[in-house]
Amino acid sequence: MNAHPPSVHPAFPLATQQGRVIAVLGPTNTGKTYLAMERMAAHRTGMIGFPLRLLARENYEKLVKLKGEAHVALVTGEEKIIPSSPRYWVCTVESMPLDRSVQFLCVDEIQLCADDERGHIFTDRLLHARGGEETMFLGSDMIRPLIQKLIPKVEIISRPRFSQLTYGGHKKLTKLPPRSAITAFSVTEVYQLAEMVRRSRGGTAVVMGALSPRTRNAQVAMYQAGDVDYLVATDAIGMGLNMDVDHVWFARLSKFDGHRPRRLTAAEVAQIGGRAGRHQSDGTFGTTWDCSPLDEQTIQAVENHEFQPLTNLTWRNADLDLRSVEGLLRTLEARPPSPLLLRARPADDQLALQALAQDGELMGLTRRPGGVKQLWEVCQIPDFRKTMTDAHTKLLAQIYHHLMAPGGRLPTDFIAAQVQRLDKVEGDIDALVARIAHVRTWTYVAHRPDWLKDARHWQGLTRAVEDKLSDALHERLTQRFVDKRSAGLVKVLRDGRDLLGHVDAAGVVMVEGHRVGALTGLAFTMEADVGEDDRPTLMTAARRVLREEVARRVAALEAAGPDTLALGNDGVLRWQDVPLARLAAGRDLLHPDVRLLRDDLLDGSQRDRARQKLLDFVQERIRRDLSALLRLRDADLSGPARGIAYQLADAAGQLPRPVLDPLIDSLDKPARKQLYDHGVRLGFSRVFLPALAKPRPASLLALLWSVREGAALPAPVPPPGRISVPRGPDLADGLLLAAGYLPVGPRAIRMDMVDRLEAELARRSGADGRLSDLAGLAPLAACANDELPGILAALGWRERRQPPPAEGEVAQPPAWVRRRPTHAKAERQRNAPPVDENHPFAALARLREAGSRK
Repeated sequence: MNAHPPSVHPAFPLATQQGRVIAVLGPTNTGKTYLAMERMAAHRTGMIGFPLRLLARENYEKLVKLKGEAHVALVTGEEKIIPSSPRYWVCTVESMPLDRSVQFLCVDEIQLCADDERGHIFTDRLLHARGGEETMFLGSDMIRPLIQKLIPKVEIISRPRFSQLTYGGHKKLTKLPPRSAITAFSVTEVYQLAEMVRRSRGGTAVVMGALSPRTRNAQVAMYQAGDVDYLVATDAIGMGLNMDVDHVWFARLSKFDGHRPRRLTAAEVAQIGGRAGRHQSDGTFGTTWDCSPLDEQTIQAVENHEFQPLTNLTWRNADLDLRSVEGLLRTLEARPPSPLLLRARPADDQLALQALAQDGELMGLTRRPGGVKQLWEVCQIPDFRKTMTDAHTKLLAQIYHHLMAPGGRLPTDFIAAQVQRLDKVEGDIDALVARIAHVRTWTYVAHRPDWLKDARHWQGLTRAVEDKLSDALHERLTQRFVDKRSAGLVKVLRDGRDLLGHVDAAGVVMVEGHRVGALTGLAFTMEADVGEDDRPTLMTAARRVLREEVARRVAALEAAGPDTLALGNDGVLRWQDVPLARLAAGRDLLHPDVRLLRDDLLDGSQRDRARQKLLDFVQERIRRDLSALLRLRDADLSGPARGIAYQLADAAGQLPRPVLDPLIDSLDKPARKQLYDHGVRLGFSRVFLPALAKPRPASLLALLWSVREGAALPAPVPPPGRISVPRGPDLADGLLLAAGYLPVGPRAIRMDMVDRLEAELARRSGADGRLSDLAGLAPLAACANDELPGILAALGWRERRQPPPAEGEVAQPPAWVRRRPTHAKAERQRNAPPVDENHPFAALARLREAGSRK
């Protein structure tokens, strides 16, 4: 870091180009990293920066095998292995020692220059870091235009993908093929998905950014060894982790980027999905769980590796004024020197500096020589817990006070107490993750030999604690998300060996001593431990085990009394509260069919016997609840009355009067009385059976109508006792009619009350057919006064406004006029059926007869 005030940013002009600058660009699985390692090994000295500590360690070990331990250094924020005379440096991008002169220098995943959080580091390397003979940048083709603008004479090498990456569509979580990785973007979702995969597939490995490299390696090794066939991960798998993944499935397509939730870009989908397929093996990507399928534009972009080029890179001033905290903060806020660069959001180190700048006592220490530089280095201690809480800020303040005290070292008892309280493996997964994150902070501190006495001792101690916690975390993850018994059962099934099993008294089905399912009613429900590919084999064993038990239960169902059976409003038939079947459309409304929910354990005879028992129960329920309709259907009637009864029975007990008028006109008085005695009401606009509007028959008719029409269940029928309800999109007219309600303008009104309302309208309209008095009509329809006009219009009335009054006259209210001729109304009233004097509607009938005589 420079201790002089800023002038012109050193990126413009660029760092002196000492050799070839090459950008190797292309999608995942193109061999870019392999090429870079090969090129570095061909030079006498070299340095390469990776985006993850895990990748740095992996490639360090490869280079050690090639060049020898004495010639390769590893430098990350938390780990430094530096032999006496290293020729090659493998680092994280942030930790690259750029003061070392090397012939070859490389930065991986250079498109991270555009990253909001770490992009300014990558941009700084792009603009400043150079090898003496060769510099190489690896990354996505999206950054090509900006590299060409920012780096003169750069050579671009495009690398095609070794294998094809194609869209696999959307699949259920339980039907994902083996060697699949499932991606989510929060710890909660990863745990939830891992639990579901454990139940359905026996187990899964888990990879998250919050895990230590050792834990992640152990989880990946478990997957690579075939102990589990699935991997649930965050986008941590998108940065070059090498695994034999054939398929990548997105359980989410949005993530929280530290500031707001946002949808993944097509390039991010490709970065993660590109982990599918290695070298010459093709891969697929798709969606699962409750994630919607990908849109066609994103699919085409990912499959063809065509993405919108980056337009800006993230930048932060690297020429800092370390003479004062105010100057340091000011230079951190400097504007970018090019419109191609965007100023980075304040990073964790800058936020920590801003917080500590509020501490007056601490600011006094910064006025000592080197105080500002020391404070800035302390602020760069990572908060691996990602909390940025007061606790982390207070820890930084403590460390700074110790370093500014005489001796300039952290006290041994201070760091010992910090590490000791983390050295325990008790607790759940989250507790271990938190401890690992905290101890990683102290591992970083331990690699500052100028801050501690005996830094090597503390490096070994913090590494040992991290390893112990990481091993415990791997064990907890395996215990929680890998069912070893289920995984063993799957392997036995795949080997093709015979399985032994039995069913216990509670219906639990055991195979090879393991619970594999349960028999509920007549349905066998398999445990989630069994994968989709293994179900056919296990189902054969289950049938053999359950053959006698199923036969016994079918016989018990046939002998069951009606009190053990029930038909719900959802159309499901239950036996002893266990769902067995569902109603389906039959030959007509009153003869629905029955479909067994699960019959895969039943043979043909058992299936027919169970279905017939349930059909008999349904017909008995119809006979009981719809007795009024069935009595009418089976009544000993003849002529027009028989025709009316037949049509009413077929139409659930109600029809528009005009449909039946030809038959009604042919009825004589005895026939009318017969229909009346069977509950038929010849209303003003409908012919119906009032008895069917009672709750039980209305509910059953609504269910039968919904089943016949394929409508959603349970049917949203009006609550019992309601005269009317508002009409809405969820109340189909056919459903309302089946339940005994007539759709009339803005409301659905019970049919008997519609008839009563129409009788009152007829009484008030007089001989001229005009109606002007609407007072007291709203209660008949249980509606608001402002709804009456819509109801009247639906019943065949039209509003006729009166001419303007002459001067001195009182304005007359508008009149309502029946649209059809008044003689038709009078004829209907004259032909009304006789009514018993004690009937509740006797008074209404007398009014109709009086209107007829007029």
